[in-house]
Amino acid sequence: MGIGVQEILIVLVVGLVLFGAKRLPEIGSGLGRAIKNFKKAATEPDEIDITPSRSDKAKAEGRDDT
Repeated sequence: MGIGVQEILIVLVVGLVLFGAKRLPEIGSGLGRAIKNFKKAATEPDEIDITPSRSDKAKAEGRDDT
């Protein structure tokens, strides 16, 4: 149940008819950049650590452990 050569050709012909020959490379490069950025964002850790530190917890409870 995979995609064969005929299905790929049909998709390419439909894309060529809808967008034209000049726009297809732009669409392809934009899609490639989007996939690359998504993969990068999915694998990188969060840049901001919002976990409160021990001294922040103590201040919130009214204690001063510094």
